[in-house]
Amino acid sequence: MTANAGSSIQLVNISKEFGDFLALPELSLTISPGEFVSFLGPSGSGKTTTLNIIAGFIEPTSGDVLIDGASITGLPPHRRNLGMVFQQYALFPHITVAENVAFPLRRRRVSQAEISKRVAEALELVGLDEKADALPRQLSGGQQQRVALARAIVYRPRVLLMDEPLGALDKKLRERLQHEIKRIHRDLGITFVFVTHDQEEALTLSDRIVVFDQGKIVQVGTGTELYERPENRFVAEFIGEVNIFSPAEYGPGQTMRLDSGDVIQFTHASKAGQKCVLAVRPERLKLAREAPEQGDNRLLGQVSSVDYFGASRRVGVDVPGLASTIWVREALHGNSPNISLDDRFYIHWCSGEGTLLPA
Repeated sequence: MTANAGSSIQLVNISKEFGDFLALPELSLTISPGEFVSFLGPSGSGKTTTLNIIAGFIEPTSGDVLIDGASITGLPPHRRNLGMVFQQYALFPHITVAENVAFPLRRRRVSQAEISKRVAEALELVGLDEKADALPRQLSGGQQQRVALARAIVYRPRVLLMDEPLGALDKKLRERLQHEIKRIHRDLGITFVFVTHDQEEALTLSDRIVVFDQGKIVQVGTGTELYERPENRFVAEFIGEVNIFSPAEYGPGQTMRLDSGDVIQFTHASKAGQKCVLAVRPERLKLAREAPEQGDNRLLGQVSSVDYFGASRRVGVDVPGLASTIWVREALHGNSPNISLDDRFYIHWCSGEGTLLPA
């Protein structure tokens, strides 16, 4: 199956009301041809509603949807020529894998010779060419999902929409299929829009991630941008793990005093009059049994939790006066010291680490 240039997608001031409930308040977004974009957010944040508006299953209350600059608002789903993969595989149980994949081509009255060629290409692309004559019940969950993917790409759409397609699979199978989906996107070159609530999945797959919260887009960017430079507290807390330091009061210069009485420094300037918090990722913090050198931020606390992950561990430290546990994630190596509950440690980090965010 040859690579196919994807289409651009534009959402222009899209809003959606369900009765008295405003699900989407004037949302705008542009997706470039061939991009892999993930919609990420908690349940009820508006990501699936937005995907269904693009697909045509839901009509917006106001606004416009454009594909390659042409409005498709009002067109029924079957006339939009967009591929769609759901969490539920929706395969016909009584017909073979090849016949399931061929179904959208038969509806389009494609010739039998062309159907045979395209089905073979699609099954080869998803690695199921040897399962063409099997029935869906003879396949694993991951294989069934790949059949659904083959069926969605067999008629060569320029956009593929995927609504939590890996949500029903176990972790190892999810990770394996994530790499398959990434490869298929690279091979086809079409535009992928992928809905997920799994942060790691979005970071693994996407060129850009669109973060939703309460029907609004709160940040759009690459995985690196969202993780390293979140624009608000919601994104910082939703993408990975983070420690949030809230000031009891601001000190002179770029400092803040915490409820524990400790004063910490940061290098980012806050806007005049704006209340801010400092977000620091757990892997940027370090532990020391003895007081570290001057110049680092440091807090003294007691270990309350140790979680082992094989290549790393996450240590929770309770600092007197702070309401929240401080989390430190450190890589493990052959001479990593043992850490026990109730051990006392200094947490320390450079003032250049972390991001200052609106409170």
